[in-house]
Amino acid sequence: MIALACDHGGFELMLEIKAHLDAEGFEYMDFGTLSTESCDYPDYAVRAARAVARRECDRGILVCGTGVGMSIAANKVPGIRAALCADCFTAEMTRRHNDANILALGGRVIGSGLALKIVDVFLSTGFEAGSRHSRRVGMLSELDETRD
Repeated sequence: MIALACDHGGFELMLEIKAHLDAEGFEYMDFGTLSTESCDYPDYAVRAARAVARRECDRGILVCGTGVGMSIAANKVPGIRAALCADCFTAEMTRRHNDANILALGGRVIGSGLALKIVDVFLSTGFEAGSRHSRRVGMLSELDETRD
């Protein structure tokens, strides 16, 4: 199950992502927004991020104009490792090395063709569990528990 959320700046790209996920047979929960009307991105990012943190969804995809705001908002939720990606290599490495559980994309930054390839890489790449990266991801998890 994939948690999806966008703001008005990411709405058009999110429509394409949903169509792509439908075609590939992925299930998802859509946390909005449902139009191009101006809205507050943190509301939507946090809803999707909490679903991932509670393990109601396996991963998440967030889209706003640049992807920056959504990734910042999502990373405020303990247990979330949201990564803003604009290329396939970064999407692959953030899964392999950081066990990122949310992908953030910029609807006004990248085209839909590239965005869909990034989504595919993010969803198909696993974490290198048991490697040196496991220790580092564990350190990130400890930071969630010790927030001041």
